[in-house]
Amino acid sequence: MIKIHSKPSILATLIALFSYSIAIAQEGTVEVNQDKQIDALIKLKKEVNSSESNYKIQIYSGNRPGADKAQTEFRNSFGEWRSSKEFETPNYKIWVGNFKTRLEADRALVKIKRKFANAFYFKPKKD
Repeated sequence: MIKIHSKPSILATLIALFSYSIAIAQEGTVEVNQDKQIDALIKLKKEVNSSESNYKIQIYSGNRPGADKAQTEFRNSFGEWRSSKEFETPNYKIWVGNFKTRLEADRALVKIKRKFANAFYFKPKKD
């Protein structure tokens, strides 16, 4: 018969508990010294990003009465995104949203396609 001594396991448990309490007991404070111009730069970056053309979703391309109808239907169904009517000879187009990333546009497109099956996202050309 083999007899197992319990002293090593008690010692290991005590060491583990002691180490854990030391690791948890550490506290401190962090002070951030930041240049005041950083806030101004962040504000400027937000303004630039909001004016940038990112991804948009086109829900309609065709004649003006059809564009008006599609835009009204979109506004009644999806209040969270803005829509705009654009004219590119010879068609009127309804563009929606201003999505910063392709992933954001993809997620919106999944919802929009339920109502507007021919919708697609694109990145507008800059003027």
